[in-house]
Amino acid sequence: MTQKVNMRELFLDMQQEMIMKLNSLRKHITHAPSKGDAVELSWIEFLSTYLPNRYCVDTAFVVDHKGTCSDQIDIVIYDQQYSPFVFCHAGVKYIPAENVYGVFEVKQNLNKQHIEYAANKAESVRKLERTSVRIIHAGGTYPARPLFNILSGIITTTSDWTPPFGKSFNEAVGALKQLQLIDIGCVLDSGCFLLQPKGTYDISSMDETLVFFFIKLFSLLQNLGTVPAMDIDLYSQALDSI
Repeated sequence: MTQKVNMRELFLDMQQEMIMKLNSLRKHITHAPSKGDAVELSWIEFLSTYLPNRYCVDTAFVVDHKGTCSDQIDIVIYDQQYSPFVFCHAGVKYIPAENVYGVFEVKQNLNKQHIEYAANKAESVRKLERTSVRIIHAGGTYPARPLFNILSGIITTTSDWTPPFGKSFNEAVGALKQLQLIDIGCVLDSGCFLLQPKGTYDISSMDETLVFFFIKLFSLLQNLGTVPAMDIDLYSQALDSI
């Protein structure tokens, strides 16, 4: 006998589990920096659990072959298949810009200041110089991949605005420059927003926020395909013997 599973219930159970975990952190951790770190780690764990294994998730800096470095990013979603070098120095990760699919900032509240903060972090990554080289395989050669736009987002628990996605929200996101645009955001108790091609945002229902965020994020990542293969020769020029 064929058994049917209620997919909506599975998604909502996943959402409720994450909400309960975040609520527990807010209740039991009162020191601000520690609470922020714990929330970031919870989101990293959540994304690492539910995204396919091809996507790595960490807090990190992003660098290019010239040694230019981004601001520190709360959550970097990256790939190690075609751009395998991730540098770790004194416990801090430095991820080559070619590896990166998306960058996210985690804050308690959604407001103008935090939108601008996340937008500036995204800009510090997007302005880095990325390389792309051809990939040799058993059947021949794949041409160098065109560079895609690195995704950016903001994740918060609540919003300072009432309504959360009204005039103040639209004015804040409408003032962002091209390299600062936020593709997706999650306000856990209010809804998720997703940038559309015409510059407007789709908004989820409040009771399906996390489900909407995860599904739309996964769809955005799928649409990017694979990261470009980095030109390791350019990175290796930092060495005296090359």
